[in-house]
Amino acid sequence: MPSTPIVDSHLHLWNPQLMRYPWLESNVLLNRPYLLEDYQVAIADVQIESVVFIQCETTDFETEAMWVAELAKQEPRIKGLVAWAPLEKGSAVREELERLKQIRLLRGIRRIIQFESDLEFCLQPGFIDGVRTLADFDLSFDICIDHRHMKNILKFVALVPEVAMVLDHIGKPAVKANQMHPWTSQMRELARFPNVRCKISGVATEANHQEWRSDELLRYVESALEAFGPDRVMFGSDWPVCIQAIGYKRWIEILDEKLSTSSIDVQRRFWRDNASRFYRL
Repeated sequence: MPSTPIVDSHLHLWNPQLMRYPWLESNVLLNRPYLLEDYQVAIADVQIESVVFIQCETTDFETEAMWVAELAKQEPRIKGLVAWAPLEKGSAVREELERLKQIRLLRGIRRIIQFESDLEFCLQPGFIDGVRTLADFDLSFDICIDHRHMKNILKFVALVPEVAMVLDHIGKPAVKANQMHPWTSQMRELARFPNVRCKISGVATEANHQEWRSDELLRYVESALEAFGPDRVMFGSDWPVCIQAIGYKRWIEILDEKLSTSSIDVQRRFWRDNASRFYRL
């Protein structure tokens, strides 16, 4: 286990008994409440300093944000919130952002692009204007895509240099298909934008859930680390989505072994400092 305290930059919690999550309804493993007590069991003796809650695609995003604010009163390690907002409304999204901004934990917005069948969704003028509006609220943007969207995400990021962004799950490369390209070169190109960071998360979920090998995952992790460098990467568990393929502690063990030859300073930046700085924890 890492010798430094960990900031988990990508945690989900949900309760289908309180809010509806359409994407969970066909997933037997995930379609149940995953709450603070479940997370505490999952982390066991792992030294978690703080966590960032990431929106979970519920149909009621404001209720979710307020629910998380209440959870943070029970669990002080919840230090940041990335909520959902309808950014495709363009500058008209200010109304929703003003309400969300009243929650002191709010640090950013995630409007998932991955589920859009239109690969040019991220280039629509309304969406671009909505993301630009985040700068006025001092909010970051979490980029959630899969590898099919990378080509257009490069164009998107170039249009919004004023907003701090982080790529979730290393852009979800085609791990199961064992495809490295063009994702590898696209990651290097994305890393040239100074406002973009990268979460080392969600990799096992893109592999064969029952038959992946750690070296298979590390090929992609190594490419992401090389592209973004030690100051612009951060650890994320993607719990409980990750449990479809990997346990919380096992993901940490794989990354800890990978980083074992790096300096203590580099390890600390990966496990703690970079996420803490990006999300202003």
